[in-house]
Amino acid sequence: MELSKKFNRILIATIILVVGVFFGCLLKLAAMPTFADSEDGIVYSTDGTKYVTFYDNGEKLIVRTDAKTVKEALDRANIEINNGDIVDPGLDSEINADNFFINIYRARPVIIRDGVTEQYLMTASYDAKTIAKEAGLTIYDGDEVKMVANTDFLEAGLVNIYEISRNGGRTLTVEEEIPFAEEKIKDYNLAPGVEEVRQLGEVGMKRVYYNVLYVDNEEVSREFVSEETVREPVKRVVAVGASAIERHPLTAGMGRNYYTYTKADGTTVLRQETYYDLNMGTVIRYCGTSYSVRADGAKVDQDGYVLVAANLSRYPRCSVVETSLGPGKVYDTGGFAAKNPEQFDLATDWSNHDGR
Repeated sequence: MELSKKFNRILIATIILVVGVFFGCLLKLAAMPTFADSEDGIVYSTDGTKYVTFYDNGEKLIVRTDAKTVKEALDRANIEINNGDIVDPGLDSEINADNFFINIYRARPVIIRDGVTEQYLMTASYDAKTIAKEAGLTIYDGDEVKMVANTDFLEAGLVNIYEISRNGGRTLTVEEEIPFAEEKIKDYNLAPGVEEVRQLGEVGMKRVYYNVLYVDNEEVSREFVSEETVREPVKRVVAVGASAIERHPLTAGMGRNYYTYTKADGTTVLRQETYYDLNMGTVIRYCGTSYSVRADGAKVDQDGYVLVAANLSRYPRCSVVETSLGPGKVYDTGGFAAKNPEQFDLATDWSNHDGR
């Protein structure tokens, strides 16, 4: 009997252990990255993350990340970039593919000889003319830059040595960056004032050609000849949060404009907007010095605020408010304010059309 009880206890313990291992495996599987195979044999993640492969001096590292840029991916992978190292694509480049590749070229010591002058620098470049330009030297068309044998390891050390042969070049080709433009677009799904980068900007590149004038074998001036675009810049696109009332601005043809407005404290109100056309010369003195009629007919003060009449107990004179015609400032009130305390009456030139 005792033997049977002992056997039952062992059996129960074994079952508990097996069940625990089974559910533990399920939890591990749930935590594993989700992916799908494609016909091209590449693995694509299905949870919004991307697979990034780093090539760093012959070493290869693959990570799964939701980083948005190359710099962010490097930081998360604890990969340090030193002065002179080159990262391709650049640090600000967007990670925009399911399988993304980043190459890191580590800087090494080199010596550049230009006549009797030598310069030491750290560079990750292997193009001889590029290295010379990194050293701040001007390379004219026709000049040669080539690597030469290091014959004195005790003095120079284990470095690559490049020499410049000046061949009397009379023209110069310079690569210059083309800055990218920035475009801001309104997004009514973002909170007003919030900005979100939708497309990273990328500088372009152009090649500029000059004729060079020498005096006593020294450059004294350059004459522009022509230029060509090598790579077009890519504009930076930024979404800016906008209020929904901008979708339905007040117009001259409206009797009333209705919209729901969210205040700074999070409460929402149903706002009405109307317009009126009176001489504002008296009320303008409450908060300003002068007013004018904007191109769309709205009357604005010297700072560009739309002149607004409102309930002064809720919106004191000179307070800044948001209207469907843009930022406004409260200058006036009217009989409507008691009945409709959330109504705004906007000063316009839509009735008289006299520019006042």
